[in-house]
Amino acid sequence: MKIGIVERGGYKASQRLKKIVTDKLNKLDKYFDDASAKVICHKQDKKEKLEITITSKGTLYRSEVVSGNMYDNIDLALPKLETQIVRARDKKKDKRAKRKSVKDLDLVPFEFLAEEPEELPEVFKKKTFDLDPMTIDDARFAIERLGHDFYVFLNAKTGKVNVMYKRKDGKLGLINLKY
Repeated sequence: MKIGIVERGGYKASQRLKKIVTDKLNKLDKYFDDASAKVICHKQDKKEKLEITITSKGTLYRSEVVSGNMYDNIDLALPKLETQIVRARDKKKDKRAKRKSVKDLDLVPFEFLAEEPEELPEVFKKKTFDLDPMTIDDARFAIERLGHDFYVFLNAKTGKVNVMYKRKDGKLGLINLKY
């Protein structure tokens, strides 16, 4: 597994920590043919945050843990990742088994072969509003004034629809929609 370790927010990862992270992530190699992992070590106030993202064949597995000690974070994050990986693997096995059993059946009516769709939540509320052109600064003030987590607006500079959102760290993000 290819492993990249990134340090942010003034956190300096020791060689011991890097070795432990590498050794523990390499234990997950048994689940993958080819995978890469990105490990981000953050220092936030008096807490330490560990983010691990593993990518394999277009599938993403991610875990994020915040505590007072980075070594504890490793021990908390890895079981979460392994649970995600095992669930995904089992789900693929179940799908393959269903396909194989369906192929073995010749005269089964169509109703029995159709998979039941996953229950999706209903749309509880619908809103319609006009998009007035505004600058990014105006959108920043609007999201703060309204106290929302996101704000959709028409960018006066580009003429395109943008979404401003609040990130977990309290900063703002901007999504430029292409259509």
